[in-house]
Amino acid sequence: MSRRCMITGKGVMSGNNVSHAMNKTRRKFNPNVQDTSLYSEALDKWVKVKVTTAGLRTVEHKGGFDAFLTSTAKTKLDPNLRVYKTQVEKKLAEKAA
Repeated sequence: MSRRCMITGKGVMSGNNVSHAMNKTRRKFNPNVQDTSLYSEALDKWVKVKVTTAGLRTVEHKGGFDAFLTSTAKTKLDPNLRVYKTQVEKKLAEKAA
C-alpha cells in the first residue's frame, strides 16, 4: 500500500530521532493517509481515493470533488484521478449543451 495522497501528493518523509545526548537514529514521518470515498455529483457515484486529512480540506475548500477536478490541471493530478477528470468534464459539457 503506497502512503501517498492522491490529492496533495504528500508522501513519506525521513528524518532523525534526536535524543537528549544528541544521538541520531533514522525514522520515517508517515502522512495521515485515509482510504475514503468522495461523491461526484456529475457522475452520480462514489469514487474511492487515498487521501490525507489535508487533502480532504483542500477538496472541501475548492467546493467539492467535481470542482476540485475541473479546477486542477491534468498534469498535476494523480494518474488514477485523470480518468475521473475527463469523465466529469464530459458530463458537465453534456449538461450545459
